[in-house]
Amino acid sequence: MDFEKYFDKKAITGRVQRAIAAETAQALKQFCEQEQEFAQAIEQSGKSFQDCLDTVAKNAGQSISDFKAYSQAAKFYFPGAVVHFRMEIDLIGNAGETTPAQKEPRKLSVVFDSLTDW
Repeated sequence: MDFEKYFDKKAITGRVQRAIAAETAQALKQFCEQEQEFAQAIEQSGKSFQDCLDTVAKNAGQSISDFKAYSQAAKFYFPGAVVHFRMEIDLIGNAGETTPAQKEPRKLSVVFDSLTDW
């Protein structure tokens, strides 16, 4: 399946749908790259990306967080999916590079899983 064509944002209609299309497409493409079964679920769903965005937008109300949009989009194609959110902040700026005096990079992390329950 040509996922670039499938997730083409140019043909998306709807204000909310257009607002969330680019980032949602990017998240779903990354999921597809990481897990063939997820990619296969999208391919075999018979549903369009517009259908996915319409479903997410229907549940949005006045606004929707990125977390909720990505979770709902993943569940649209793979109903049993659970999306976990985690952010890391590197206080030094180069998490992968440490000096001999530093045993580990100084990072903070926050898990955002509970934010999708709002």
